[in-house]
Amino acid sequence: MRAMTDNGFDQFKGDLEAAERRVAREIDPGARALVIAIGVFALLVSFILPYTGSARGLDVLTYSDAAVREGVTLPLRVFTWLALVFGTGFSMLALLTRRWALAWVALAGSTVATLLGLLAVWSRQTAPDQYPGPGIGLIVAWVAVALVTFHWARAVWARTALQLAAEEERRRAVAEGQKKGLLDGFTEPGDPAGPDDEGDKPAT
Repeated sequence: MRAMTDNGFDQFKGDLEAAERRVAREIDPGARALVIAIGVFALLVSFILPYTGSARGLDVLTYSDAAVREGVTLPLRVFTWLALVFGTGFSMLALLTRRWALAWVALAGSTVATLLGLLAVWSRQTAPDQYPGPGIGLIVAWVAVALVTFHWARAVWARTALQLAAEEERRRAVAEGQKKGLLDGFTEPGDPAGPDDEGDKPAT
């Protein structure tokens, strides 16, 4: 009887640990997935729009003659590559696989890209007079990256809170199971009465 109880508790404990590991690996962005997908799509569209003057996002990525002619600087180039790699690449991978680690990478890279996007816009606004200011593609890309960053942060935080709750539930269940197993060891069915119980019986 005791062995059956221990086996059942071990199985229950294993199920809780498996559920906790599954929660730790995966995320469920819910409705935010649609917003993130829209942000990724906007980023992809921005690469064919002008980032500054006649230089499109693709020109900035490849540093073509148009990018050189328009005086594209390093902050704009770094922002464009970060937006491509993290804002679109890792974000799409995280949406497709629902992996928490990929979502964290997408969030970290998109956060850096958002800050560099602000620097890129500022650098184009303060560029010398012979160079053009920020184009519509750069503005769309910066807003899209900021949107993706915000919603990845919400999704990752929600998953982290869920994992903490699952860990707390597992600890509570394990503690209760251990306490129950300890009590069952003292009150095993069919155990002979102890010496104190014999002494309490009335003499016949």
